[in-house]
Amino acid sequence: MISVKTSEEIKLMREAGYLNYLTREYLKTKIAPGITTKELDDLAGDFITSHGGVAASKGYEGYPGNICISVNEEVVHGIPGKRILKNGDIVTIDIVVSLNGYHADAAETIAVGDINKEKTYLLHHTEKALYEGLSEIRNGVKLGCVSARIEGYAKKHHLGVVRELVGHGIGKSMHEEPDVPNYGTYNTGVTLKTGMTIAVEPMLTAGKRYVRLLNDDWTIVTQDKSPAAHFEHTIVVTDDGYEILTGERKNGQRS
Repeated sequence: MISVKTSEEIKLMREAGYLNYLTREYLKTKIAPGITTKELDDLAGDFITSHGGVAASKGYEGYPGNICISVNEEVVHGIPGKRILKNGDIVTIDIVVSLNGYHADAAETIAVGDINKEKTYLLHHTEKALYEGLSEIRNGVKLGCVSARIEGYAKKHHLGVVRELVGHGIGKSMHEEPDVPNYGTYNTGVTLKTGMTIAVEPMLTAGKRYVRLLNDDWTIVTQDKSPAAHFEHTIVVTDDGYEILTGERKNGQRS
């Protein structure tokens, strides 16, 4: 069952989302050649905890990190460790914050130093694909419109759309109904209603769309080792559009 949040619940999710935003902004000041993914993970955990939140990924189904950190061909769920970031890498930070019992989920792929044209193109158009999908959202719209818009934009720009991984509903739990694929057909699927909260998250590749799971049982990489990017926001559906809950604190809604 897809839950419709009350105004009080949305307020709580907005607070969790703002802490998620602050955590990402903090980490972006630390991402540079020479830092390890474990160091970034420790910084994230300390920052979230010091602001009264919980790094919800820690221990989720046995996941060992505070956040997911994925580098280059790693699409999602990279485990923080001894890997040292190098100039030219791209790194995705995927963060779930829990605050006052509600969750907020967001991700960004960030350049480490100077990156090549292929990676620059990938990052730009993956982030743009997210906002293309969000532009479809408002009360009464079918969820398939969001998915189809993302897929159409990605294909227009010759990027692979990972089909094995999808966005999701979110609230008291990290993952709620409905699934939010990054591919689909216009005017199909569930009908979005004001107060629904979902995480929309295009995961695109510079090569083929096919992925595989590494032996750590978490990290998902591209089969052809092409770089991958991931951008995500938690949003709430409004009467005439949507509000990003994991962005900078400001008045106004996108529609």
